Amino acid sequence: MPFEGAKAKPARAKPQRLGESDQAEGLRRLLVRNQIQVITLVAGKQGVGRTSTTLNLAGAMIAAGKDVLVLDENPAPHNLTDSLGLFARYDLLDVAQARCQLRDAVLANNGCAILPVARLMRMLTRLTKIEQECMASALMEVSAGVDVVLVDGAMLDANTLVSASLASGVRLLVVMDATASGITESYSLIKRLALEHARLRFEIVVNKVPNEQVARLVFGNMEQVARAKLDAKLEYLGCIPLDERQKRASQLARSVIDAYPAAVSAKACQTLSQSVLHKTMPQDAMPGGVAQMMENLIKQIARQHEMTPAAIPV
Repeated sequence: MPFEGAKAKPARAKPQRLGESDQAEGLRRLLVRNQIQVITLVAGKQGVGRTSTTLNLAGAMIAAGKDVLVLDENPAPHNLTDSLGLFARYDLLDVAQARCQLRDAVLANNGCAILPVARLMRMLTRLTKIEQECMASALMEVSAGVDVVLVDGAMLDANTLVSASLASGVRLLVVMDATASGITESYSLIKRLALEHARLRFEIVVNKVPNEQVARLVFGNMEQVARAKLDAKLEYLGCIPLDERQKRASQLARSVIDAYPAAVSAKACQTLSQSVLHKTMPQDAMPGGVAQMMENLIKQIARQHEMTPAAIPV
């Protein structure tokens, strides 16, 4: 694992008084050095296996020799951290607010670094400039030497303004199942992201299917509708079959890659991870890693503050 907790430095840097444009430029210079892939996994409804897919993809990538960081955007219980039986005493918000050091917030599991970020995402629009700088510095430190950052994205609702899934320059991987509600809710999510946030490229994984023929049929129907009505490009990355051993691995608080490497779902996740890692992105959609995600989210903060009227004292 690239992040050495014992060697971590305090997250809070010495504050600098910068103008807004100077600060953005400074963050750009600081973050641009870390050009890694950031992939956010999202789902249109609960229960389709987004978190387990994140965990199993991470396990497959690590087995292939990659260094992986997972950002857990979901609150406990039933988030990725909880599914592994881990207890997060601190998180990225604590680091940004100098309540702990980075090493205190990073969890480790079978070679994977996990950083809980749910509370920070909820507070992102209220962070001070110094806290934003501390957050950026911490993310740079924890992702140094990492090949891939996987974000287990939170469920989106009509009031969600800040999420890694809304950041431009970040690959979006939609996890869905083949049920009627799974198809409907996945399309609704894609429609919202396309129309409201101008996200027009989506990678699709169909989970819990009896076979690949079903997965491709489901994808094909959705792809045609999305292309015709939304002008969105959907790309099929693969499927994960319904597998009792994957369920058992979840009960054991382990990835199926770790618990049952010979299982059909484990093999499917290994194949899927190779598709994710070796995918050639169009130049205009090339990911900019943590740098681009952080810059975009900071801009979102600024836009929200501009649009939000000042609070009236009561």
